[in-house]
Amino acid sequence: MTNSLEAQLLELREEGKKAIAAADTLERLEELRVSYLGKKGQLGALLRSMGQLSAEERPTIGAIANTVKEALQNSIEQQRAVLEGAKIQAQLEAEALDVTMPGTYRPQGRIHPLNGIIDKALDIFVGLGYTVAQGPEMETDYYNFEALNTPPDHPARDMQDTFYLPDGNLLRTHTSSVQIRYMETEEPPIRVIAPGRVYRRDNVDATHSAVFHQIELLAIDEELTFTDLKGTIKVFLEAMFGELPIRFRASYFPFTEPSAEVDLQWKGRWLEVMGCGMVDPNVLKAVGYDPEVYTGFAAGFGVERFAMVLHQIDDIRRLYASDLRFLRQF
Repeated sequence: MTNSLEAQLLELREEGKKAIAAADTLERLEELRVSYLGKKGQLGALLRSMGQLSAEERPTIGAIANTVKEALQNSIEQQRAVLEGAKIQAQLEAEALDVTMPGTYRPQGRIHPLNGIIDKALDIFVGLGYTVAQGPEMETDYYNFEALNTPPDHPARDMQDTFYLPDGNLLRTHTSSVQIRYMETEEPPIRVIAPGRVYRRDNVDATHSAVFHQIELLAIDEELTFTDLKGTIKVFLEAMFGELPIRFRASYFPFTEPSAEVDLQWKGRWLEVMGCGMVDPNVLKAVGYDPEVYTGFAAGFGVERFAMVLHQIDDIRRLYASDLRFLRQF
């Protein structure tokens, strides 16, 4: 029995060493370790038969079993070192950079003309002490219309027909709703500018889009007058377009009184560029401001209009087409 068990142990050692040396992956090496040295492995199965040996035979077989186990463990560690070294070398070769090879050219990006106008306008107003504010594009009827002195039966709603959602909300028609949200949480004096995307049910053509960008400004303080509004707009337009003649024409907006359109003389003709006015007292009351103490002014303009004028673009749809032949001009 002793000779038979000893022969099996030695045979297991030689067989195991050959199998381990042939292992070509760390996963395969782990499988062999479990097969030979695991709790239910082949070496353990042979050792369980030692119970049939006499007390005199067990120390001899036990010593042989220990040498077999040590030999297999050494073989596994040696092969693991070889395989891990090969894996690291392969990874280094795969990730190596050949600095002599020509680089891959990727064209440098540019600021989109719309983003350029927005950035420039914000820089001007932040320099004047204004704070940039943002708000949701999906709005409630209250913030988009009612708080801006435009109740449900107001005829001015026809001027801004919009996209209504099944839950009764809508896609905002202007960023004036951001001003209402800002005034609800802040106390005067305030100076805020609100850029963002807005939506109206316009027929798309060379000068109209159902989705466009707006920037609106709002100032609330004691004793603000229309003169302050005119001065602010004059400084802004001169920074954007240069020193050109501007004029204010009487107009109507439900949330300002008096209201005006602002025209700019550009290349020999007058262009309408902005709407503005003094904040209607009803708007101040809606946010909890006392109109007997505070006054304010507001103004807004379409970013696309400014971009088309400054860059001499003939069709608003070019701004949304992602045509590189067009965008590379900027």
